[in-house]
Amino acid sequence: MKLDFTIIKGDYIALTQLLKAVKLTSSGGEAKMLVDDGAVYLNGKQEFRRRAKIRPGDKIEIDPNYEDIVINIK
Repeated sequence: MKLDFTIIKGDYIALTQLLKAVKLTSSGGEAKMLVDDGAVYLNGKQEFRRRAKIRPGDKIEIDPNYEDIVINIK
């Protein structure tokens, strides 16, 4: 599944906030676990920082073992 997401407010959004905003997780706790498990990739690199700043042009991928999802930030 591919999603396009537009950041409406500010220059960036925190990774866990993004995961909640696009409804990949139902809570902040689930978003944290997804990141802590190493299932999130930012621009092709595994990302463990929960508050990583996601900016326009970034690409987020979720490990296919969890869900095959790609989020493009515009």
